[in-house]
Amino acid sequence: MNKYDVLVIGPVSLDCNIDYLDNVRKEVGGAVVASGFAAAKSENKVAIFTKFNPEDVDINERFDNSGADVYFKKSKQTCSIRNKYFTADKEKRECTSMGVCDSFKFDEFKDINTGIYHFAGLVYGDFDGELFKEASLHGKVAVDVQCLLRHIEDDKTMAFHDWEDKKKYLPYIDYLKTDAAEAEILTGTTDRVKAAKMLFEWGAKEILITHNTEVLAYDGKEIHTCPIKARNLSGRTGRGDTTFAGYITERQKANIKDSLQYCTALVSLKMETPGPFCKTRQDVLNYIKEFY
Repeated sequence: MNKYDVLVIGPVSLDCNIDYLDNVRKEVGGAVVASGFAAAKSENKVAIFTKFNPEDVDINERFDNSGADVYFKKSKQTCSIRNKYFTADKEKRECTSMGVCDSFKFDEFKDINTGIYHFAGLVYGDFDGELFKEASLHGKVAVDVQCLLRHIEDDKTMAFHDWEDKKKYLPYIDYLKTDAAEAEILTGTTDRVKAAKMLFEWGAKEILITHNTEVLAYDGKEIHTCPIKARNLSGRTGRGDTTFAGYITERQKANIKDSLQYCTALVSLKMETPGPFCKTRQDVLNYIKEFY
């Protein structure tokens, strides 16, 4: 049986991204795409487990040059999200649900042997806390908190609400990723350092918080930060997913400081081009030499 460094779990999404100038870009995206490419292109052995309706998506075409092995299960619907951005920096957006994937169960991917289970969901209901608890018995657990906070409202718009079960399930999470806004929803503070310390106290073992200026990492001992140095933001979509995948895979072979620098350089380089990261590990190392 293959042994993978990381298994990235989550729905693919039929994305419709509309920028502030009303330019429309349609693609098969989702956290699992950005994370899967970033991890595999960083020279890790990567598996992806996803769900979709096969009538909507050519999964082989989407992951053709990713370097990852892809496993999937049919879903009644394919996740589909419309993102309308209101500013050039893409920090403000309105998200509308146009389709929801079936929930994920551990039994569906229990036979895939991996060191890390990277849960890269999109909306509340993709995963539940018991899934993280079960996965923690088999490997390390990495969770991007977006899918636990982003709820689909009655009018199909998306709104962020706190994760009610956070204190129950954070102790099962080895790597927790939030952005600055999500960290505030979880902890009630805009101070990212304070938020990271609160999340650690509640049980998460290592916390990564992304911001448009920097990435912060904390393991209960020391706060580390690294600045984002992207020269343009044309590839802003997938920022957090790329960062997190780069960090957790690098952490299996490097310390926090070096892993943080690698993932921040990786996402800085990725944000300069639309779509998932398709360059190489050496390109990231060259970027570090030039800009860090």
